[in-house]
Amino acid sequence: MRADSPALLLISNSTNPGEGYLDHCAETMSTHFAGCTRIAFVPYALADLDAYAKQAEARFDRMGLVLQSVHRDSDPAAAIAQCDGVFVGGGNTFRLLHRARSLGLVEAIAGMVRSGVPYAGASAGSNLACPTIKTTNDMPIVDPAGLEALDLFPYQVNAHYVDRDPDVAHGGETREQRIAEFHEENETPVIGIREGTMLDHRPGRTTLLGPLRARLFRKDEATIELDSGSVVEDFVGFA
Repeated sequence: MRADSPALLLISNSTNPGEGYLDHCAETMSTHFAGCTRIAFVPYALADLDAYAKQAEARFDRMGLVLQSVHRDSDPAAAIAQCDGVFVGGGNTFRLLHRARSLGLVEAIAGMVRSGVPYAGASAGSNLACPTIKTTNDMPIVDPAGLEALDLFPYQVNAHYVDRDPDVAHGGETREQRIAEFHEENETPVIGIREGTMLDHRPGRTTLLGPLRARLFRKDEATIELDSGSVVEDFVGFA
């Protein structure tokens, strides 16, 4: 585990069926960002930045937290530097990385978080924290000029992980098969986090939170089902 390993909260999804935006993780996020006076919101995974920012800022306000979208600033990277927390919203991961790279946010976010600023991401925002975005489910609607991401988290995440439904006729690859293809070319372990679950990462310790189990995929090894509360490093470690 790197010495500069930061505090991360990586959430599978922003909204559970029948619930409001971030309702299922609001309490955990409030704890994660406790003490922050101003949190930067990175909205670039969606196209309508103003509507997305309005939704996120209103939800954080109900949590008692101040969220400010960096897209309103002429220099988004400088705006992030004025905050003491970062939240990256979900949407299309390729668009998010493309915009983050073009605006100089990859370096800005990584530097801030490694200095001790807490980071939370949902869906695409969770993918962005990984070494690469290779395990996203999204279509490459834009070319992000490379797949390398923030590299704040030592593992890859597959958000919205779903198991094969035996009652549905489907001839294409399952999510498990897609991750196996990833491991034909890559070594990094992948954590498939189901809806409503999240990963709380602190130096040397990554804990699964939420009501469901997650799946840990490792190259050339058996897949492991992780119970809620499991520590990933009990099953795989990094120097």
